[in-house]
Amino acid sequence: MHIHILGICGTFMGSMAVLAKELGHHVTGSDANVYPPMSTQLEAQGIELTQGYDPAQLDPAPDLVVIGNAMSRGNPAVEYVLNKGLPYVSGPQWLADHVLQGRWVLAVAGTHGKTTTSSMLAWVLEHAGMSPGFLIGGVPQNFSVSARLGDTPFFVIEADEYDSAFFDKRSKFVHYRPRTAILNNLEFDHADIFPDLPAIERQFHHLVRTIPSEGLIIHPTTEPALQRVIEMGCWTPVQTTGAGGQWQVKLLSEDGSKFEVMFEGDSQGVVEWDMTGQHNVANALATLAAARHVGVVPSMGIAALSAFKSVKRRMEKVAEVRGISIYDDFAHHPTAIATTLDGLRKRIGDAPLIAIIEPRSNSMKLGAHRDGLPESVVDADQVIWYAPANLGWDLAGTAALCTVPSIVSDSLEGIIERVKSQAQPGTHVVIMSNGGFGGLHGKLAEALK
Repeated sequence: MHIHILGICGTFMGSMAVLAKELGHHVTGSDANVYPPMSTQLEAQGIELTQGYDPAQLDPAPDLVVIGNAMSRGNPAVEYVLNKGLPYVSGPQWLADHVLQGRWVLAVAGTHGKTTTSSMLAWVLEHAGMSPGFLIGGVPQNFSVSARLGDTPFFVIEADEYDSAFFDKRSKFVHYRPRTAILNNLEFDHADIFPDLPAIERQFHHLVRTIPSEGLIIHPTTEPALQRVIEMGCWTPVQTTGAGGQWQVKLLSEDGSKFEVMFEGDSQGVVEWDMTGQHNVANALATLAAARHVGVVPSMGIAALSAFKSVKRRMEKVAEVRGISIYDDFAHHPTAIATTLDGLRKRIGDAPLIAIIEPRSNSMKLGAHRDGLPESVVDADQVIWYAPANLGWDLAGTAALCTVPSIVSDSLEGIIERVKSQAQPGTHVVIMSNGGFGGLHGKLAEALK
C-alpha cells in the first residue's frame, strides 16, 4: 500500500512513518520544513521526502493520505485530498487501527517529560528482554530510532494531549487505549487549541475513561490538576509517586544523579546515572511503577535506568569548544526551562551558565507563558532571548523583569557575538528551542573555535 504523510517531519508523524515502513508499506511524505533529526532518520529509512505542499505530490494518487495535525484547511495538499475524494485518516487513528490493536499499550501523558519518560520505559523493558515496540516524540539514544514495531505484545507510546487533526479535535491519546498509563503532570499549555486548564483536564479524563479496570494509572501526589482529573471518575487502580505516595525516593546527590528508590516503605535499590534534575527523578519513579505493572521487578528496572542515555535534544551536550560546553534542549514552557536549568546548576556549581531561549511553540508565540518566563531563568547567570519576527508580544518587557542580566536579540549573528564576548573556558551554554533554531548550535560551536 502507498501511504503519503502530510506533515511528516513532526516528531509524531515521522515516527509513525517509520512504523508504516516497517509494516511493509511504501511510504512517502512532505513537510513545509524538512530538518534533522527527523529528516535524517526518515532518509536513512529510505522514505522519500518532498519539501512543501504542492498537490503534484499526490498524483498519481496514493492509497491513503495520513494528515498531520499541523495541517489546516486552505493548505493546497489538504484541499486537493478533499476535492479529489482521496481516502484520508489522522495519524493517531491510523496508529490505533494498524499498530496498537491487540497490544498491551503503556502510555506516557503529561505536560512535561513525556519523551524522556517514554524513552526510559522503553529502555527498561528492552533491558529486561521484553523487546517492546515504541513510538516516541524524539530519538532515544539507547535505540537511535524514534519508533519500532517490536515483536512482543508490549508497546510504549508518548501520549500527547494535542489534537489529532483538523477534522478530529480530540486529543491524540484518546485513540491509544492504554492498559498502563503514566500521567506525569498537568499544567496549562497549547494555548492555540485549549482555552484554559479545565479544558485540558477534560481531555485527560477522556483518556482515564479508556483505561481498563484491570489496568493501572500512575501519577504524582503533587499535581492538583491530575487529582481533579481522577476525581471526575476513575475505574482503574492507581499508584502514586513522590511525597506521601507508594513510590518515593531518597536523594543521595543534590543534582538528582544518585537516589534510592522506595516502594511501600521498602528500599528497592539505588539509581546512579548521567541524568540531572528533580524532574528526571520523578520520571524515573513513574517508569519503575509502569515497568513493574508488566512484570519487571524494580531492581531490574533500577539496573536499566543506571544504563539509560537521554534523548536527543534533551539537555544533550552537542559540543565542547575551548572548554565551553554547549547543550541543546527542547524546553519550551517555563516549568521545563526552570527544572532543566536547576538540574544543570546543581551539577556545575558556580560555573558560568548562559541560557539562550527561543519562544517558538504556539503557546509561547501567543504569549500564554510570558508571565512565568522571568522566574524560570533564575538559575542562569545571563539570558539571551531570541525575538523572531512574528512574535506578537513584547519580549523586551519580559526580559526587563528578569532578575539576572537579560538581553533580546533578533538575529543569530547577534547571539553568537554576545556569547563570544562573554563565554570563558568553563562556561556552560544551553540553547533552548523546540525547533531547529537556524542551526545555531553548529554555528556557535564553529564561531567559538
